[in-house]
Amino acid sequence: MPRRAPRFDGLSPASKAASRAKVGNKGADTRCECLLRSALWRLGLRFRKNSRQLPGKPDVVFSGQRLAVFCDGDFWHGRDWRRRKKKLSKGTNAAYWIAKIEANRERDRHQDKALREMGWTVIRVWETDVLADVHGTSQRIAAIVHELSAPAE
Repeated sequence: MPRRAPRFDGLSPASKAASRAKVGNKGADTRCECLLRSALWRLGLRFRKNSRQLPGKPDVVFSGQRLAVFCDGDFWHGRDWRRRKKKLSKGTNAAYWIAKIEANRERDRHQDKALREMGWTVIRVWETDVLADVHGTSQRIAAIVHELSAPAE
């Protein structure tokens, strides 16, 4: 069972800017997700988005190929975790942020495992990789979709 991230319910935010930033965090249809979906659509691929029936509610789902794609934000999912953890440990609310991101990473691992046990292939792409090269990222995903679509010999 994934551990739960600490909560600060009932406490006032550190600043109005911090509060606005939190409100701006989106659970779906992030810029990264929208760009990737548009690129996949232009390649002629058809898919579902944010499937609630699957663990983790994948961002892009190719049901026929049993392929689930997640677009992970670098901060929230702990890209380059050792470096990021070291930097966070020197900042405000270090214990909270480190526990929060570690819980997110653990939850991601549990979701991946659950999907694999259900017979799904899981792809996780980093936000900055998609933003830097959406065409290349979409091409790699398309190649996997086509490979999973090929009849078994």
